[in-house]
Amino acid sequence: MPSRTGREMVTLTVKQSDSSESKVKRTKALAMLSGGLDSMLAIRMILRRGIDVEAVNFVTPFCLCNRCYLSEFIKELSVKLHRINLGQEFLDLVVNPPHGYGSQMNPCIDCRILMFRKAKEVAKRIGAEYIVTGEVLNERPFSQGREALLMIEKEAGLEGKILRPLSAKLLPQSEPEKEGSVDRNSLLAIRGRRRLPQIELARKMGVKDYPCPAGGCLLTDPSFARRLGEHLSHEGRLRPEDVTLLRVGRHFRLETVKIVVGRDEDENKRLSLIAQKQSFPTLEVIGYPGPVSLYVGEERPDLMERAAAITARYSDAPKETIVKVACKGLKEQIIETKAIKDEELGKLRV
Repeated sequence: MPSRTGREMVTLTVKQSDSSESKVKRTKALAMLSGGLDSMLAIRMILRRGIDVEAVNFVTPFCLCNRCYLSEFIKELSVKLHRINLGQEFLDLVVNPPHGYGSQMNPCIDCRILMFRKAKEVAKRIGAEYIVTGEVLNERPFSQGREALLMIEKEAGLEGKILRPLSAKLLPQSEPEKEGSVDRNSLLAIRGRRRLPQIELARKMGVKDYPCPAGGCLLTDPSFARRLGEHLSHEGRLRPEDVTLLRVGRHFRLETVKIVVGRDEDENKRLSLIAQKQSFPTLEVIGYPGPVSLYVGEERPDLMERAAAITARYSDAPKETIVKVACKGLKEQIIETKAIKDEELGKLRV
């Protein structure tokens, strides 16, 4: 019997193929590769069984994954990678997820269903008979409970065709196990959020360079989720260009208008490019170093003046000094103002 830490099971995965392994049916699999440790381990386990593997990586506008790890991993293993960008179809799910949100604005169940459906298409195109993932039972409470895992594969039209090597012994047998293409005895029974079994497995496999558990998806970040929720409450829709703007700067709400203030030189440049592409007015203090501010919404004189005061607050100008703020856009003008008071600013922050 395996221990609760899964250490005995780890030992099984690193031994060389024995006579029983050599007799199993050789097949082709498509591995879903996020670039995290779990998926990296799962694909290594399958490759060690002599199975032909190609990989698919999904990119969303909210990804925080380290692409360097992914590129180096694929190069090391000489595995063909299919990369799929999930665009507006995914954003529509974020706005209205049929299975609801997780702890923040993360529609993890619907996200997984969509990814599996896309992976199914890739698998059919390349002749892969089943899909491999690094999912661990109960590692994520919303989308990786037993019922959720089985429901997701059913709704994706992949019942029995998903192999989860790290937790397979805790789940119903998949088709590749039943048909003998994968020996169930070589698979693991890891569960829960502690990653000690995976770290131990990585050590035994000689995997030394892998990403830390942090990162993943911006939709699980409370601050970003609050900002996104505020955007949806006013706009009711989400486009790629909206996500680009949500990921940069300090955000403030002035009635129906959004003000986005750059935090450093890099963000100032990014906001200037966004302004050019989307024809948004910008504000900058004259004569003092400071931010570029984007003005998104109806150009009302009273709101433009308040936006100028916000811009002045984040400049190097003395707070009680009247400064000139250049407003560039549909109506170019100069506004003279003092920096907004901090107590008022706090009420406007998103």
